[in-house]
Amino acid sequence: MVKRDIRVVNIVISTSLKHDIPLEKMAGTLSNTEYNPEQFPGLVIRIKEPKTSALIFSSGKVVCTG
Repeated sequence: MVKRDIRVVNIVISTSLKHDIPLEKMAGTLSNTEYNPEQFPGLVIRIKEPKTSALIFSSGKVVCTG
């Protein structure tokens, strides 16, 4: 039997907060955010350590990677 080293290098999760999210208010309040609705409909939050990103949509849907 061959022994294999397996390691997780990335995880993606998605959820719904079941509430509308005020993206403009969040972008003006939180650091490390990008919000340009003409280019992309969601708010992007980036965290350096651990390296993680979250996409937050006004519908309450959230996708996190890292």
